[in-house]
Amino acid sequence: MRVKQILTDVQLVIADLEVHLNGELRSSPTLCALIPARDGHEEKIVPLNTPDGRPIFMTLDNAIQPSAE
Repeated sequence: MRVKQILTDVQLVIADLEVHLNGELRSSPTLCALIPARDGHEEKIVPLNTPDGRPIFMTLDNAIQPSAE
C-alpha cells in the first residue's frame, strides 16, 4: 500500500444524516469527509460509514449535497 496524494483541503466532520430505513426516517451522527467547493464544483459531503456504523470507502459516488437549511 502507498500514499498517492494527501488531500489537504478535505475536513473530517460529524454530520447528522437522515436516511429512510425499512419505511422509517432515521437520523444518525455520521463521520464524513467535507470537500469544499472549487473549480466550478459544488461542496460535497461523503459519508465514511453506513448508518449502522460499518466503515465504507470514501468515493464521490456516495457524495451528498449539503442542504441549504
